Amino acid sequence: MPSVVLIGGQWGDEGKGKVTDFLAEKADIVVRYQGGNNAGHTVVVGEEEFKLHLIPSGILYPDTICVIGNGVVIDPAVLIAELDYLAEKGISTDNLLISERAHIIMPYHKKLDEVTEISRGTGKIGTTKRGIGPVYMDKAGRIGIRFIDLLDKDVFSSLVKNNLEEKNKLLDQVYNSECFNANAIIEEYTTYADRLRKYAADTSILIYNMLRAGKNVLFEGAQGTLLDLDHGTYPFVTSSHPIAGAACTGAGVGPTEINKVLGIIKAYTTRVGEGPFPTELQNEAGQHLARKGHEVGTTTGRPRRCGWFDAVISRYTARINGLTNMAVTKLDVLTGLETLKICIGYKRGNEVISDFPASLKVLAECEPVYEEMPGWTEDITKITAFDELPKGAQNYLNRLNQLTGVPISIIGVGSRRSQTLIIDNLF
Repeated sequence: MPSVVLIGGQWGDEGKGKVTDFLAEKADIVVRYQGGNNAGHTVVVGEEEFKLHLIPSGILYPDTICVIGNGVVIDPAVLIAELDYLAEKGISTDNLLISERAHIIMPYHKKLDEVTEISRGTGKIGTTKRGIGPVYMDKAGRIGIRFIDLLDKDVFSSLVKNNLEEKNKLLDQVYNSECFNANAIIEEYTTYADRLRKYAADTSILIYNMLRAGKNVLFEGAQGTLLDLDHGTYPFVTSSHPIAGAACTGAGVGPTEINKVLGIIKAYTTRVGEGPFPTELQNEAGQHLARKGHEVGTTTGRPRRCGWFDAVISRYTARINGLTNMAVTKLDVLTGLETLKICIGYKRGNEVISDFPASLKVLAECEPVYEEMPGWTEDITKITAFDELPKGAQNYLNRLNQLTGVPISIIGVGSRRSQTLIIDNLF
């Protein structure tokens, strides 16, 4: 019964798509368990690049079942565009299934996301304005619309009309914004329902049966641990739970079904949007990381902020998620830097903090405590084994292992599927 939860170990954008794609070759089923189209995965196969937002990366393997779980929020128009995008590239989506319990993003969610972010002024949180927060708010408020509701026109129509009574008042009276017409939304979303109906399933039963049958199950998270609603740098977080524990609620499985938790971390650190970032670099080294790492958001196109590897974050990630294994991506981006730095703690006044603080005020007052290591200049993008890596790269990885306390199982030395070193097979 091998099952693996794959999570982001930093602020997202760690290269989860590539690792998911790599592991999906041996997975019988890949399950996306949270988030929405505010996340993006880029997978490079040969010379071809695939950008995915809602559909699990395993879709590139024709024999792998792909599931959008109940914890995901779905914009039907975006999903249909992604299906068309894959079809144009010759990729079949016949093996895709969508949980009947997944919630649907509505036009008013996106509008509310936009106007509330604008109203925050200088206090903005960096939302992608894709309606993610408002749809999770409706889900928690028990007025959300699920995929199964979308497929029943009578139920869907009633829910839309009821919700718009409140949403239109809010848009008009609070935000002085244009209101929505219920019939227009119903007509538009009915076409989406007709297109997506064939993918509907009670996916929790399917996953359970595959686990019972001893199949390889991969649970795929979006974003990263530090964007978790409870455990991230709140309020500069997403509206769902990217941590490993959410795989149980977001896919509909019990915690005893999970065998391994794989944390994906970059060999350095990045984040998109607002919020604290202790190791952020505003110098030539930061420019090197951004340029060589092509650090632009897959979904938003926003430039990513870059900094040195932060072991305080990684220890926190290891604890919160119960990591059993770790994958280090983009090691090749560090090539050419004469000296590498690793943050091993935070200094606040005369105090050195080794655990990640909850208070953003405290975090803003922290300065990283660095440990320096020599870098390397050799090209590592064609290397196929750990022992072939330059000594500087080996020492760097060994130090990350020591600082996090989690064994490294996978190393990325380039963006392509083939540029992956396997130290320990998870399936």
